[in-house]
Amino acid sequence: MTDYFEVHERDAAARLAELRLSSPVITPALVGGEAHSASESGSESRVQLRDSGSLWSADREIPDGDSNALTVLPHRAFPSGTRDPVVESFAAEYPDVDAPTAAVVKSDAADAAGAASAPVDAYALSDAQGFVGHASAFVDAVVEVRETVPADTALYLPGVATPANVATLVYAGVDLLDAKRARIRGSQGKYLTTDGERFLEDLDELPCSCPVCQVPRAEFDRVDCEEHNVNALAAELRRVRQRIREGRLRDYIEGQARHEQWLTATFRELDQQYGYLEERTPLVRDSEVTAATEDTLRRVEIQRFAERVTNRYVNRFRNPLVLVPCSAVKPYSESQSHSQFHDAIQYRAHLASMTSPIGVVPQELELTYPAQHYDTVVTGRWSEDEKAFVAAVLRRYLERNKYPRVIAHVPGEGYRDICERVEGEVDVPFEYTVEEHPTTTDSIANLMSTLDGELKYGKRERQHNTVRALADYMLGDGAGDDLFDELNTTSRYPKLQVRDDEGEQLATMVPNYGVLAFTLAGARRWVESDAPTKRVEIDGFVPRGSVLAPGVLDADDDIRVGDEVVVEGPKAFAVGRATMSGPEMRSSTRGESVQVRHSEER
Repeated sequence: MTDYFEVHERDAAARLAELRLSSPVITPALVGGEAHSASESGSESRVQLRDSGSLWSADREIPDGDSNALTVLPHRAFPSGTRDPVVESFAAEYPDVDAPTAAVVKSDAADAAGAASAPVDAYALSDAQGFVGHASAFVDAVVEVRETVPADTALYLPGVATPANVATLVYAGVDLLDAKRARIRGSQGKYLTTDGERFLEDLDELPCSCPVCQVPRAEFDRVDCEEHNVNALAAELRRVRQRIREGRLRDYIEGQARHEQWLTATFRELDQQYGYLEERTPLVRDSEVTAATEDTLRRVEIQRFAERVTNRYVNRFRNPLVLVPCSAVKPYSESQSHSQFHDAIQYRAHLASMTSPIGVVPQELELTYPAQHYDTVVTGRWSEDEKAFVAAVLRRYLERNKYPRVIAHVPGEGYRDICERVEGEVDVPFEYTVEEHPTTTDSIANLMSTLDGELKYGKRERQHNTVRALADYMLGDGAGDDLFDELNTTSRYPKLQVRDDEGEQLATMVPNYGVLAFTLAGARRWVESDAPTKRVEIDGFVPRGSVLAPGVLDADDDIRVGDEVVVEGPKAFAVGRATMSGPEMRSSTRGESVQVRHSEER
C-alpha cells in the first residue's frame, strides 16, 4: 500500500514511476546525494534519504517523516543466510507515517517481516550485496520480493549499482538504487563504463565526455574517478528510463548485458521466470521488437504469440494450407512477394507465414502484435535454435488444426528443413512447389497448378473468420464462436466493424495492433456468452475516462496491460483497455487501472 509511489508505464518488470516527494522524482532513480526536481533540465533526479536508525542498538521513536525525503523507518537489518525463525522473532511493526517511507526487509523473509501489508512506499533489501553478482540467486530474490510486496511500491537495492549492471537490475524490477558502489570503485581506482570497469592506471585516454573527464589524463585522479563513475551511472539511468518509455528495454538488454557474464546469465534466468515476466508484459505496444539475437526467441511477446496461436487459434477454412516465407514489409500482405502469392492462390487455400522469431502467423493474425511489429536480422541462414523453435510451433499448429493437405511454398536454407522435420511428425501430406525461389515464374506456376480444382472462399467468410480468430486470440479458446456465432461485418479490412443481425455495432478492428475494441453492446454480449471473460469489479461510481486503482474491488487474474476488459459495478457497466494487470489492480492503491472507452449508468 502506498500514498506516494505511482507507476505510470510498464516494460515487463521494469517500471517508470513517480515518487511523490515535495519535488517529485521519476524512477528508476538514484537515492542519496543532492536532490533535484524531475523537471530540472540537465540534472539527474535524486531521492534524498532519511535513515531513522537500527532497532538493534536502542529503541527508536517513530519519525514524523519528511515530505522532501524518503524516510527509512526504524529497522533490524539481517545478513544474508539468517534463518526465517530468527527474522520472525524480531519482526518489526511498520507504523503509518504521513510521509514517504521505506521499510528494510530481507529478500527471502519479506513476508515474515510483514512487508505484504506494511503501509510504506518502498522496500530496501538488506542483503542485496549478498546476491547481486550471482544470477540465479539475484533472480530468485527479486522475484520473491516483487511477488510478496504490493505492486505499487518501490524496490530499493542499496550498494550494488554500476553503469554496467543498472539496466539489468531495472529490467528485473528494481526501482531505486544508489551510487555507493560506483563511488567506492572510483576510490579504488576503478573507472566504470557501461561495458565494465578498468584500472585507471591502464587508461591512456579517458573514453567519456562527462564534465569531470574534460581534463588532461595526467591530471585525472581517483577523486575525479569517483565523480565520473557517478556521472556514468546517472547517464545510464537516463538511457534506461527512455528505453522504458519506448517499450524497448529488452532490446537494449540483449546487447548491453553481454559485457559481463553474470548479467547475460541473469536475463536468461529471468526468461525462465515466464510467469513473472508474462504477467507484467503488455499485450500490445507501439514499439518494434528487434530480433537481433537468439535470446529473442525466449521473449515474452514471442512465446505468448506462439502459445496463443497453438492453443487458441482455430482454422475455420476447409481449404488446403499454403505455407509461405515471411517478408521484410509488415504486414506481410502489403509486400510484393505476398502480393504474388495471393494472386496465385486466389482464395483457394488458407495462407500462413513462417518466420523467425515469431513462428507461424495465420493470415487472420498478420496485424496482431507482434506479427507486424518486429524486425529481424536477415542472413539467409537459420540457426538450430531458430529451426527447432519454428518447427515446434508448426507441429503444434498442425496437430490442433486439420487440413486436407499442406503446400509448402518455401525456399530451402531453413524453411524447407523445418517443413521436412514436421512432415514426419503429423498426419497430413506435404507438397513442395518452389524451384530456386518462391517468386520465380516456375514456382508461382507450380503453386497455381497445385491448387487447381480447389473452391474459393468468399470475402464474407474471410472477414468473419478474421473477427472470430481475433476473439480467440484475445479472449481464449472458443471465444470466437461463442461470442460471434452470428455476425455481419461492414467497412473495409483492416478497419472492420462487427455488427449483429439487427445492425448494432459490437466491435471494431484496430489495425495498429490487430485486436478488437468492443462497444457496450459487444461487451454485454461478451458477458452473456460462454466466452472467457476479463472482468474488473468496481465500487459504486460511474467511471468517466478511466478507473483508478482505489476504485477496483476485484479483477481477473489473467488480465494483462492492453487487454480488453469489462468493468462492472453496482452503478455502472463499462468497457475499455486495462492499463494494469489483474493482480496489480487488486494490490495497488494508486494509478490508472482501466482506460474506459464507453460507460453507462445502471
